[in-house]
Amino acid sequence: MPQPDADDRTPAAALEFLADVLGRSPSAPNVPGAEDPPTADELLAALVRLRELREALSDWEPRLIEAARAAGISWIQLAPALGVTSRQAAERRYLRLNPRANQPELNGEQRVQAARDQRAGDRAVAIWARDHAADLRRLAGQVAALDGLDRQAQASVDAVHDALGNDDSAALLGPLAAAGEQLTEDHPGLADRISEVGARTDEARRSGQNRRR
Repeated sequence: MPQPDADDRTPAAALEFLADVLGRSPSAPNVPGAEDPPTADELLAALVRLRELREALSDWEPRLIEAARAAGISWIQLAPALGVTSRQAAERRYLRLNPRANQPELNGEQRVQAARDQRAGDRAVAIWARDHAADLRRLAGQVAALDGLDRQAQASVDAVHDALGNDDSAALLGPLAAAGEQLTEDHPGLADRISEVGARTDEARRSGQNRRR
């Protein structure tokens, strides 16, 4: 199948195309054998569309949060919609999605500088995570072993479990931070240890940004 044209790249069309490809895939649940399995071109096109959707979603969420705040919705009201349990966690999630939200006055050159600082910080955090891989994986293993949680907390713990399969220990940081927000009441000790990891990575990020200046 040829690559889809631009008119087919709307989110609705992308979702329809992905559902069709997945539904015809031999790995689809409750489908013993698809009579018309997707071609290699269709599978590649589906992965492209999935990436495009992921990029769009990462842009939509902070914009929706900003619209909600402009409409008078409080952070505590936003928290459950964002899958977190507190006002502080909702604000942190927004700032992670849009780290320069509190710097709207930046001009073009300053935004370039800010983007470079962000990349330098990301590299420093990745290096820190690899240097502390054993400790991170030990903590992630303890989190992944938890059970008896509510649905939201279990989903965040499952994400930590999935991240353990990644060879790069830096992939654990995001899922651990999200899980920590869900564990503050039932597992405060683990939540505190995750918060300490966050503090250490914040320090590594600041150091990395300062070194490039």
